[in-house]
Amino acid sequence: MASILNVGQLAEGFVLDHIEAGKSMEIYKYLNLDKLDCTVAIIKNARSEKMGKKDILKIECPIDFIDLNVLGFIDHNITVNIVKDEKIVEKMTLTLPKEIRNIIKCKNPRCITSIEQELDHIFLLTDPEKEVYRCKYCEEKYNRKKNK
Repeated sequence: MASILNVGQLAEGFVLDHIEAGKSMEIYKYLNLDKLDCTVAIIKNARSEKMGKKDILKIECPIDFIDLNVLGFIDHNITVNIVKDEKIVEKMTLTLPKEIRNIIKCKNPRCITSIEQELDHIFLLTDPEKEVYRCKYCEEKYNRKKNK
């Protein structure tokens, strides 16, 4: 007997699909969804023919409330379905963002961000092929592939 999970339709918002299993809570945190007054459905370990298991996030809120750049950094294989009037109006493909802010922290103890606590941690994409970011202030290297 198959069990069916029914999560209602969105009027306006996003459906984030093809999230690596277990990563949905990390995305929830990075998108600051706990600070927004919107409806969020988190589906963990859903069956997927393509991935085996996957997570799905359904977020009902105005489209301009969320910065989707962070998703490209976390996993640029996520499918972003934009919903308006209960219909998918656009499917976005993600890429690695050129700049990320306050997602990773610089580990260099001599970096200005270690001293000036209120400064944003800004990393710039310097090698898209190897997925390497560098701190804007001190050039400290962050390799996304090695730090997954």
